[in-house]
Amino acid sequence: MAKLAFLGLGVMGYPMAGHLVKAGHELTVYNRTTAKSENWVKEHSGNFAPTPREASADAQVVFCCVGNDDDLRSVCLGEDGAFAGMAEGSIFVDHTTVSARITKELHDIAAQKGISFVDAPVSGGQSGAENGVLSVMCGGAQADYDCVEPMIDAFAGICRRIGESGSGQFTKMCNQIAIAGAVQGLSEALHFAEKEGLDGRAVVEVISKGAAGSWQMVNRHETMLDDHFDYGFAVDWMRKDLRICMDAADENGASLPVTALVDQFYKDVQKMGGGRWDTSSLFKRLQKL
Repeated sequence: MAKLAFLGLGVMGYPMAGHLVKAGHELTVYNRTTAKSENWVKEHSGNFAPTPREASADAQVVFCCVGNDDDLRSVCLGEDGAFAGMAEGSIFVDHTTVSARITKELHDIAAQKGISFVDAPVSGGQSGAENGVLSVMCGGAQADYDCVEPMIDAFAGICRRIGESGSGQFTKMCNQIAIAGAVQGLSEALHFAEKEGLDGRAVVEVISKGAAGSWQMVNRHETMLDDHFDYGFAVDWMRKDLRICMDAADENGASLPVTALVDQFYKDVQKMGGGRWDTSSLFKRLQKL
């Protein structure tokens, strides 16, 4: 088993790190809020460190799952950053959803230090992390991926290398683009059914078995109809991700009209006070119109 580090113990990182320990690895964790690190150590065997540098010292692989580009840069760089503590030949695996720009920047800095960098954003939400069935999409050198893939399997339902550095992040953008359209379509279908006086649950029971079926439909329609919107990825984070998608589209020339429109719908949800509601709250927006 390997000596590992995990940086970031949020709703995703906390259970992901736990799965690595359950798989038999020796793990040191770091979190900006020390109390969360202390709680994690009480719940799992392992250690915590006060800085990313100390957590990463002597680790063969360092995993990371933080909030955004700035968070990732802060835990990687500087005197107390992970790169300062990592040995030549070690591997940094980033599970954060960030821009391809920061991925390239950190990949190049790591390479100068003899450190490998794998971008490996995840999909599946908190429940996927807790149950160890996340979808993990990776970019980086094949040899580095081959080394870390058995470790990632501890919390993954599927893990694939898509291509060279940045490919994982671009694949996560595809994921978020697809989700945006799917959730808006489901919201409109339920809204239409409601306006027509139909039983939304009965409608979904039928149409989910046909071509309209989706993960969002099966897993979110009931909570949407029950007016519960605390079951997953927050609107604030979704807007962050969609901005990443649209910035990338500006660079590669892709046309994302539906994504841009849904982003504005999520802006409306934020104005309603729903920044921490989950992404299915697009339905609530339609109810308020």
